[in-house]
Amino acid sequence: MAALQWDPIDNKAVDTVRVLAADAVEKVGNGHPGTAMSLAPAAYLLFQKVMRRDPHDQHWLGRDRFILSAGHSSLTQYIQLYFGGYGLELDDLKALRTWGSLTPGHPEYGHTDGVEITTGPLGQGISSAVGFAYASRFERGLFDPEADPGTSPFDHFVYVIAGDGDLQEGVSSEASSLAGHQELGNLIAIYDSNQISIEDDTNIAFTEDVKARYEAYHWHVQVVDWKKTGVYHEDVQELYAAILAAQAVTDKPSLIILKTIIGWPAPKKQNTGKIHGSALGADELRAVKEVLGFDPEQTFQVADEVLEHTRKAVDRGADEHAAWQKGFDAWAAANPERKQLLDRLLTGALPEGVEEALPVFEAGKDVSTRAASGKVLNALGAIIPELWGGSADLAESNNTTIEGAASFVPTEHSTHEWAGNPYGRVLHFGIREHAMAAILNGIVLHGPTRAFGGTFLIFSDYMRPAVRLAALMKAPSIFVWTHDSVALGEDGPTHQPIEQLAALRAIPQLDVVRPGDANEVAYAWKHILERRKGPAGIALTRQNIPVFARGDGDATGETFASAKNVVKGAYILAEAPNGTPDVLLIATGSEVQIAVDAREVLRGEGINARVISAPSLEWFEEQSDEYKESVLPAAVKARVSIEAGLALTWRAYVGDHGRSVSIEHFGASADYKTLFREFGMTTEHAVAAVKESLASL
Repeated sequence: MAALQWDPIDNKAVDTVRVLAADAVEKVGNGHPGTAMSLAPAAYLLFQKVMRRDPHDQHWLGRDRFILSAGHSSLTQYIQLYFGGYGLELDDLKALRTWGSLTPGHPEYGHTDGVEITTGPLGQGISSAVGFAYASRFERGLFDPEADPGTSPFDHFVYVIAGDGDLQEGVSSEASSLAGHQELGNLIAIYDSNQISIEDDTNIAFTEDVKARYEAYHWHVQVVDWKKTGVYHEDVQELYAAILAAQAVTDKPSLIILKTIIGWPAPKKQNTGKIHGSALGADELRAVKEVLGFDPEQTFQVADEVLEHTRKAVDRGADEHAAWQKGFDAWAAANPERKQLLDRLLTGALPEGVEEALPVFEAGKDVSTRAASGKVLNALGAIIPELWGGSADLAESNNTTIEGAASFVPTEHSTHEWAGNPYGRVLHFGIREHAMAAILNGIVLHGPTRAFGGTFLIFSDYMRPAVRLAALMKAPSIFVWTHDSVALGEDGPTHQPIEQLAALRAIPQLDVVRPGDANEVAYAWKHILERRKGPAGIALTRQNIPVFARGDGDATGETFASAKNVVKGAYILAEAPNGTPDVLLIATGSEVQIAVDAREVLRGEGINARVISAPSLEWFEEQSDEYKESVLPAAVKARVSIEAGLALTWRAYVGDHGRSVSIEHFGASADYKTLFREFGMTTEHAVAAVKESLASL
């Protein structure tokens, strides 16, 4: 990279950033001006002098990625997007944090051009940035593994701006540990160490040695202290030199600790919590403008020469894109099969032969759905090279290992059990569920590969913040949750999920999938991979459950429906014996067998029961009203849901006369058969619930 050219017009542009940030927050009456003011030189340096980006093509494969982990300081990013010609204009800054604007309180992926990820809760951005760096390396391994470092069109940097709050949140510790372990040399984070949060001086709660901590994580750490002389000096050249040094370190992620004064140069409120999360106020805003040489009577003042200067980023980005394109075209000509793979991945399509590759599980045998999932992943992994994933130290329990594949880890970290390769497919997150989910989000937002991560369903609670963000962004992350009920057995109530299925279903735009037998697992995985509408979590049993004998189509007579019907979310697995149901039995997962057995008992008592397998209520709700009525006819008021967890999500399906066979309390330590018997997860309880429902009509 060339020597930094920094002219008086750049200083004027940086000062304009400060004033715009203060004006925008003052206008709306709320927001976070202080960090945007003091980070103005750093953000401007990245967007105008360092990063390779094309403002007119936010999806350019060769772009450097930028993640604003300190998402509350949204103006840090919005003003640079305005300056750089990404589509935001001055009116958008004036509309900050208002209804329908392109400048919401925190940057939102898919809402504002140029925003790579939604980073609302602190810690998520820097943690997902680790996923971006994971994906960068994995994609290079798919498409251009032989190229020398820095020569591939798939080489780029991932830049992060993080704050004190990001580094205090535990998820950043988990992810940063993994980043150092993985030697992610293209990850460069600038940590704005202003030591001010909402409760003012962070010394009240945060006094650790961050430099030593990150060095212990095996990061390359530099300190750029703009306060070191006692006279505050925003030494942009020093920061630029630190970025160049970080770029040169290829075997470690880099942290640049930038010591700033929040709210600089506000005369009275700088370096206080008052400027962190609230407007400056008229007097202080006037004083800032006077200090910077701006007219205090004007608002949103941008000199023509400033915007003309910063908008050169458009032409500069186009030139960089064109230069990159030459290298990409040469790669494509030399690698036609890899180019064909890339083209397919960019469309989101699966390769041909996916359905044919699905394992078919023999009826009459008992197979846990976690074991079935493992077989499906291995079958699909053989033909879907973009599929990769692993577990939070539970690979043998989750069955998440693609057999024969190398582990995604530097070779020197190989163990007796696992062979490491920087381009491997098997992910090892260690016992870091929260970071796992955030990293998965970063992987799928970075590019077109499909990544999954597994743990026990109970530990979805540790993942929930990142799962929620995946849903908010409609990011197609895949979460594998095994040990899906009290039937995991002897580990006891701390490990037995009760409220988790209901709580996860409460997250909008998250698909929760709980297959009822091994063949449902196969088609559930196929459908999850076909969809890119948002995240999915698949909940799987520890215990063996029956594999049903099925036909090739819909249920008729005594023939059970094909497992292909999983794509509809809920379907008639077994029709009522006489074709006209007296009662509807709706079940998921291992409890589908209870419904099937209850159907037989009820038949003997002259009660005709239809069994409905409902692996995904979210997929079911996408179906037409006509289809939903065909499965759950409104005229049939007697209904029973059967699921080994809270009944909370079933009220809408069973109605006023319905009953739920559920578990409304925590579990206990015992074998699963004892627990199901003691907690009422039995055919007898299902039959009794049917009779109660019928009696209420």
